[in-house]
Amino acid sequence: MPTVFVIGEDWTLRSLVRAELRERGVEALGMESPDEAARAVATGTVPSAVVLDATPLGGEALALEFLSRSVPVLLVTSPGVPVPSWAAAVLSKPVHVGEIVASVENLLKGLAA
Repeated sequence: MPTVFVIGEDWTLRSLVRAELRERGVEALGMESPDEAARAVATGTVPSAVVLDATPLGGEALALEFLSRSVPVLLVTSPGVPVPSWAAAVLSKPVHVGEIVASVENLLKGLAA
């Protein structure tokens, strides 16, 4: 079962995305910040993909850059916000939970290919 980190301060978005991913057989772990994700990796939990709700993209997102070298990162952000080169996919708000989940599934399929 793939593991996906769902990172963002908006607990509503985190919980909705996590619930939908779990319905589809994905272990989705919610986290408030990229620093929390870095701590999870340090303790041995390595994701297959990451969803980062980065509105706006703060400096702490650099904590995710190291992870993006080995797993794809889906960035959910506001229109017009600069997108870092390490983002594997980008969705601009407003966005539906189904769009996020479909993008995650595409990223995971790309890993299996």
